[in-house]
Amino acid sequence: MKRQTLLRHLRRYGCYLKREGKAHSLWMNPSSGAIETIPRHAEIPDKLAKKICKGLGIPVIQRKNVEN
Repeated sequence: MKRQTLLRHLRRYGCYLKREGKAHSLWMNPSSGAIETIPRHAEIPDKLAKKICKGLGIPVIQRKNVEN
């Protein structure tokens, strides 16, 4: 999935960017205090996106089926 899609999902559930690293960004969920690293790649594997959402304590992002 696109990185921007994941970041939009995180913001929707109240998470915010805590700080930028060299290759990763740290995002925090203020309601749980959980912090997860998000790689700075254009594409993020679905399995990793699911792990990030679970780690932050927010609903797992669902990919919409898109017909090409």
